Amino acid sequence: MCSFQYPDLVERKTAAATAKKALLEKFRAKAEDPGMEQVRAARAAIHQARITREAEREATRLAREAELAAQQAREAELAEKARIAGEALAEKARIESAELAAMVAAEEASRAETLAIEQKAARDARYAARKEAKKVRRRGY
Repeated sequence: MCSFQYPDLVERKTAAATAKKALLEKFRAKAEDPGMEQVRAARAAIHQARITREAEREATRLAREAELAAQQAREAELAEKARIAGEALAEKARIESAELAAMVAAEEASRAETLAIEQKAARDARYAARKEAKKVRRRGY
């Protein structure tokens, strides 16, 4: 007494085929459902809005980068002008310092020359006084 018999190959094939057809019909019915069309349209709208927002963000980013590049160029130009002005001031200060040093050196040379002349005159006066004193001693008066 066999209470359960295994299905033969044909029965199993037909059962599998009917199961496949049922799944396929279920999928087709779901795909043709008007609610799914609305869901697909909503997803497409969301996707399009996302693409639009990304494009806007990219445009904003590019505009910001362009503005930053322009600002950096302006800052570089101002820095270059400041550097040139600083170099001009430094050159002017160097020239003035050189002129001042030349004037101080000329004044020092003039003082040294004056001092040498004064010292020579004093020495000559001492020699003359000594010579005069020697003459006086020799003559006796």
